[in-house]
Amino acid sequence: MRALVILPAVLLLAGCHATFFGAVNTLELAAHVVAHRDNVFDATENLSLDVYAPPHADHAPVVVYFYGGDWTTGKRQWYRWVGEALAAHGMVAMIPDYRQSPAVRMDGFLHDGAEAVRWARDHATEFGGDPSRLFVMGHSAGGHIAAMLATDKHWLGAVGMKPRDLAGFIGVAGAYDFLPLDEPRYVAMFGDTPAEQARSQPINFVDGDEPPALLLQGEEDNEVFPSEAISMEGHYRQMGEPVELKLYPGLGHESLVFALGPLHRKAPVMQDVVAFVHRQPATPLKTETSNPAPYL
Repeated sequence: MRALVILPAVLLLAGCHATFFGAVNTLELAAHVVAHRDNVFDATENLSLDVYAPPHADHAPVVVYFYGGDWTTGKRQWYRWVGEALAAHGMVAMIPDYRQSPAVRMDGFLHDGAEAVRWARDHATEFGGDPSRLFVMGHSAGGHIAAMLATDKHWLGAVGMKPRDLAGFIGVAGAYDFLPLDEPRYVAMFGDTPAEQARSQPINFVDGDEPPALLLQGEEDNEVFPSEAISMEGHYRQMGEPVELKLYPGLGHESLVFALGPLHRKAPVMQDVVAFVHRQPATPLKTETSNPAPYL
């Protein structure tokens, strides 16, 4: 098992993402999970998502999971193991792709995330899911996408939804409070003016009208520091919003997300996700009657 724990860092540092995730996806196959792959949710941008569901699912919670990768890399197929793990715990998991930098800036991948959530709500019942128990979840850059959808009304508003249509938001070492931007690649993604950069920060949109949040964070994370999750929790509490922060000793940025699946059981990360999901009540299914004005 120790070799498997070390393997992620070795292969990821070597840049062998596809090889590594291919290996992860063969370590522990879920025998009782039904996969529905390559569901097109945005034909214009040629974007699809994969669905993993418990057999005979009926009104199961639905989790749209956004993978990480610094907003520049990643494929939904790499995260089959996350979908299977969530489905094995009774959830309908949907893992979408999204366009990445440098092909698009922030508006592009957040638009894609909103479209995936809309599709999830509209098609949840086809897979035994309950659209009134719809969650967004993400790791790292994917946690940023999930957090923005859960806080900034603009993005879901553009697809006829609102953050409170979500039953909850689950951030796994998500990026919520990362200004100032001092690397050219991030300036290219998020903008070079203070106003542009401010609208990339989930903390700036917490206004008391968000879904409940579960923030999962490794204390040894040197990529997305624990201070970001602590800041996000503080903004939620300041607005009187329900929020739970789980800090895991000994876990870093990658080991936190791997704790969801077969690579190691060092912390009760999946148990905390399951408990949070099952504590949240269903939300009323309503449709927004108007869309917000586009960002300029």
